[in-house]
Amino acid sequence: MLTLLSALGSLLSFQVSSRTALELELVALRHQVTVLRRQRPGQPRLLSADRLLWVWLYRIWPQVLNAMVLVKPTTVVQWHRQGFRLYWRRRSRHLGRPRMSREIRDLIRTMSQANPLWGAPRIHGELLKLGFDVSQATVGRYLPWRSKAPSPTWRSFPAQSQA
Repeated sequence: MLTLLSALGSLLSFQVSSRTALELELVALRHQVTVLRRQRPGQPRLLSADRLLWVWLYRIWPQVLNAMVLVKPTTVVQWHRQGFRLYWRRRSRHLGRPRMSREIRDLIRTMSQANPLWGAPRIHGELLKLGFDVSQATVGRYLPWRSKAPSPTWRSFPAQSQA
């Protein structure tokens, strides 16, 4: 009796459901049968393609969770959330400006060594003339460090004036 009522209920739900919902449910059920057929006895092993298909189905049609038999619906939602996190982690990995090419860094060092009196503003201007779009702060960052000549102090000033 219970089986008959269950079959009658599912028949009525088929009449109410849309055609695409039925097709998607059919895809989910057929895929589960395929997974069960390719496995040996025991707990079924799922491939990443299986997980991807179920997450994709969940994204298109969230009611597919009602047709899941092999995995718990919370597991499919968890896979979906993990994929979302991985996507945004990969998208936000590279922050800031892109790195300078080795060629430009070497050019900055060469110009600095060839012209010791030039600072970052002058080298920046020369690079702009050559067609390289580089900021002055970036040029300053890649300039080689030079020790400055010691500047006179106040002690040396009175000693020079007395002589």
